[in-house]
Amino acid sequence: MHDTRSMRTIQRLGQVATTAALRAHGMTSREISAAVSAGELVRIRRGLYVSSDAPALVRHAAEHGGVPGCADAARQLGLWVLQTPCHCVWLGRAAKAHPGCTACRLHWTDGTVVFGHPPPVEIVLLQLAECGDEETFFAAYESALRLMLISPAAIAWLRRRMPTDSRWLMDIARSDADSGLESLVRLRMHLLGIPVRTQVRVRGVGEVDILIGDRLLIECDGRENHAREAERHKDLLRDAAAAARGYETLRFDYAMIVHDWPHVEAAILARLADGAHRRRA
Repeated sequence: MHDTRSMRTIQRLGQVATTAALRAHGMTSREISAAVSAGELVRIRRGLYVSSDAPALVRHAAEHGGVPGCADAARQLGLWVLQTPCHCVWLGRAAKAHPGCTACRLHWTDGTVVFGHPPPVEIVLLQLAECGDEETFFAAYESALRLMLISPAAIAWLRRRMPTDSRWLMDIARSDADSGLESLVRLRMHLLGIPVRTQVRVRGVGEVDILIGDRLLIECDGRENHAREAERHKDLLRDAAAAARGYETLRFDYAMIVHDWPHVEAAILARLADGAHRRRA
């Protein structure tokens, strides 16, 4: 696609813009019409345009008069998100009529949609609490805390609107989870009644993901296969250093934690039953 004035303008506006926004950035009605004829802009609705190279999710949301919401928006914000079954569109409180849709869920959460921008993080998290399960919300919420994307005022706003029986998830959330995998493991250990410590610095080893008791380490490896292979030697060195200091390490990857949790849980419980978490005399 050519680097034209219309393309530069729509890209600055987040790939979606109203006629008023385009004009505010110096484009005339004639230039807008010419850009549509040239295939650089696509008229989605009356007075609303997207760039021709806009992602399908952005274009789909614009067709409804909104922006991507829930898990799609969470990913735009950089939050850690489990897979979700459907796409969501945020229309805001002042939504106008829109075409029906069976392939997505529509949200009318309070707020004003700004085309080209994801919803505020607290709205995204509330939508995740409505659409997803407890684990999906918890991992994303801890991710927002870790990245410092949510303010105290936004946390208070979210708490007031969260379902009463889900607010405990906010109470136990922490800001030190290095990945969503750690959040999932810690939440599941909490539900099993097993206290854990996270991001603990062990002398000669470094910072470990999770420590149970005095000496059982849980490491959560969320790296891609090629990166995991490149770092395998370092992982083995860390595990050996931990063993030399009396620690035992259980190491699990993304697929095991997300898709094969019963085996992970069984391994942890077996080592706890053998007292692997207690300091030896």
